[in-house]
Amino acid sequence: MMQVAGVEISNADKIIFPQKKITKGDMVSYYERIAPLMLPFLKDRPLTLQRFPNGIDESGFYQKNAADYFPDYIETIEVETEEGTNTQIICNDVKTLVYLANQGTVVFHTWLSRRDKLREPDKVIFDLDPPANSFEQVKEAAKVMRSFLQKKGFDPSLMTSGKSGLHLYFSRRRGKDFDEVKEEVRRLAEEAASEHPSLLTTKIRKDQREGKIFVDYLRNAYAQTAVCPYSLRANEEAGIATPVGWEELSKLKSSAHYHIENIFRRTGQLKINN
Repeated sequence: MMQVAGVEISNADKIIFPQKKITKGDMVSYYERIAPLMLPFLKDRPLTLQRFPNGIDESGFYQKNAADYFPDYIETIEVETEEGTNTQIICNDVKTLVYLANQGTVVFHTWLSRRDKLREPDKVIFDLDPPANSFEQVKEAAKVMRSFLQKKGFDPSLMTSGKSGLHLYFSRRRGKDFDEVKEEVRRLAEEAASEHPSLLTTKIRKDQREGKIFVDYLRNAYAQTAVCPYSLRANEEAGIATPVGWEELSKLKSSAHYHIENIFRRTGQLKINN
């Protein structure tokens, strides 16, 4: 039996990414190795797991609640919902990360607030969602949005989503609740779209976007989530949501530019891996 970070790995040979023949053991090992970079982004944030126990070619499912069979070392938090409360998972250590990956969790999605002040976000995200086959267009949209946000006094960071688009995100001081923040972010998105009407749109319905880049601000709401930096994505490239420098934008070939087979060549330069 394979053991990683003190967790016994079941069915380590099971194929999770069929195109690349990536097994569950490979995936678990990835999450153990990336943990020093990923855990700061997970810290104290409720999670939604996207699980594919039988591989990404089979239908997966989202899991917000902590399962009854989870071991005692898995931290949880009671979260208010419209229906009452929900017990959600917190991942603050490598053993928890490895355990959840062993459960077939491919993708980790985090809240934009932390456990001590769940209704006050400390992070804002704009998800630039392109039409099919338009990655150059989404790169242009990222430059435009960065310039717009800088004029408004914000300094956004950049991340490949690992799937199709790019994320711009920045920290914010806590104090305002999600309703206030979402309204501010909506206004920013709409103003940016009005300044660049041929490139950007805030139309939610895909059939109304006319081939433009959708500036998705809707994640900035209570109980909504965004993909965690360094999470895998459930696509055949095994793409990874990867923070990148703005100087790297022009070199990116796709949103899955970084994937499980090349990510450690990149992070090796950050001096965290043996």
